[in-house]
Amino acid sequence: MEIVIKKVSAIVAGVIVFMLLGGVYLSSKGFIVDENTGSIVLVKPAVAEETAMAKKDIPLNFGFPQDHIIGSEKAKVTLYEYSSFGCTHCADFHLETLPKIVKEYVDTGLMKVAFVPFPLDKNSMDAALLAECVGADKYFAFADVLFKKQRDWGLAFNPQKVLLQYAALSGLNKEKAELCLKNDITAAMILQNRKDALDKLGLQGTPTFFVVSDKKIDSIFGIKPIEEFNEIINSHIGATDTKDKKDK
Repeated sequence: MEIVIKKVSAIVAGVIVFMLLGGVYLSSKGFIVDENTGSIVLVKPAVAEETAMAKKDIPLNFGFPQDHIIGSEKAKVTLYEYSSFGCTHCADFHLETLPKIVKEYVDTGLMKVAFVPFPLDKNSMDAALLAECVGADKYFAFADVLFKKQRDWGLAFNPQKVLLQYAALSGLNKEKAELCLKNDITAAMILQNRKDALDKLGLQGTPTFFVVSDKKIDSIFGIKPIEEFNEIINSHIGATDTKDKKDK
């Protein structure tokens, strides 16, 4: 009995040390644990909003990622969605607000939407890596599944196992999916986009959006009413329409 107690004590001690070291590491990288939800976030929400909304001098020719786009290539306005698959507010936007934006602007050819994964923790990174492997034609459908089932895999005892099951349902066999999770090249690409967003765009939380046209770049942080998105998007569409008329 004494031996069992010692073993259990050693395991508990090991877990505590791991958590402490993990906390120090995450803190050094700008992450904190949300006291209310227990989730890992980049910075405290209040700080995130203030920082993300600070004006950044973003050049019009900034190279935003173009990997995952829905809409016409001819659209002169683009909405870039920086999002983490494990972020609840990101899920709210993607499932509730985005469909309205797509119907109003994307389906009519006025704008395209580009999704840029911005993982905040290991589980979100695993989800982003698997999404890259399901195929370009299935990317957004898989993203919808990840957001709809966010609580299921996010709160699972083994999140990676659940994510692999979703990948299998999307046609990705287990062997290929496991290789995807170990793909350092894809991981480096995701992390580079994340670093560029932090360093060059001033992004400090998710979701964050950038509405981009050849005239200007506007940023939107967090969940905002659809009217605010409409106002900013319309200002870009109006600017491009004016330019088109002058060019004719």
